[in-house]
Amino acid sequence: MAGVTDRPFRQLCKQLGAGYAVSEMAASDPRLWASEKTSRRINHDGEMEPKAVQIAGADPAMLVASARFNVERGAQIIDINMGCPVKKVCNSWCGSALLQNEKLVGEILDAVVSAVDVPVTLKFRTGWDRQNKNALTIARMAEAAGIAMLTLHGRTRADRYNGEAEYDTIALVKAAVSIPVVANGDITTPEKAKQVLALTGADAVMVGRAAQGRPWIFREIVHYLETGTYLPAPQVAEVRQLMNEHLRAHYAFYGDFMGLRTARKHIGWYVRDLPGGEEFRQRMNRMESCDEQLAAVDGFFESQLAYGDRLQYGLAAQKLAA
Repeated sequence: MAGVTDRPFRQLCKQLGAGYAVSEMAASDPRLWASEKTSRRINHDGEMEPKAVQIAGADPAMLVASARFNVERGAQIIDINMGCPVKKVCNSWCGSALLQNEKLVGEILDAVVSAVDVPVTLKFRTGWDRQNKNALTIARMAEAAGIAMLTLHGRTRADRYNGEAEYDTIALVKAAVSIPVVANGDITTPEKAKQVLALTGADAVMVGRAAQGRPWIFREIVHYLETGTYLPAPQVAEVRQLMNEHLRAHYAFYGDFMGLRTARKHIGWYVRDLPGGEEFRQRMNRMESCDEQLAAVDGFFESQLAYGDRLQYGLAAQKLAA
């Protein structure tokens, strides 16, 4: 999730129950490694282990060089992206566009696995479109190449994020290979996580968009899977502190100018379903300093105490109130 799963956000998700978090997609072109954007995307300084870097590209030699480059800098897992549906990426024959060229897929998998001494994993989709679904073929190729784990988003590239994820394909892939398979797509609640695990037989689930503004979803899922009961919605005081820590880490990571601007989307996700959230988001987007932004967010969450000591949104809160 380029532009979202940066190091501060990954760290927060891990603290709140995620067992594994992968870096933003990093370009394999060596001409970009020294760029500010790419260097930030592969920065794992001080991050909780395991440290996983996702690489993207269409040239086996470049991907090999990128994998080695990142392992030398501390990556403990290399994840190959063959799932991104974004037009800009696919136009360069990267991401899910690679699913159209199975020969090249095989060359990439063989080359990267042979090049590094850390586990190599693969993130992919069910195919290019509904008429050209080849997840089973790609999965078997990956296993034969020595890929350590598969993460399958249950949509084709043409589907982008529309419609519902096809868990039956994930189940077929899980039954066809002996390596771990992670199910991805539309996992937004603890019940959905349990349902998808049962439907697919997958070894784990991966949460993406549902964690935006709700990083505690990971501990909610873990708790539900272990106990069958819901965690209460987070306390306002806890989220207030989490936001303070997240924003300070975000500013330090990006610098004040970029940090102020890139933090806006995270803040918007946190407040979107809370009383007064939309009004606050519009006002917050006009602020021009990190200190002003931080103080405003702190004040907004303090104002939420007027509605109770727990946040007034979230699946757990709704279930407990029912």
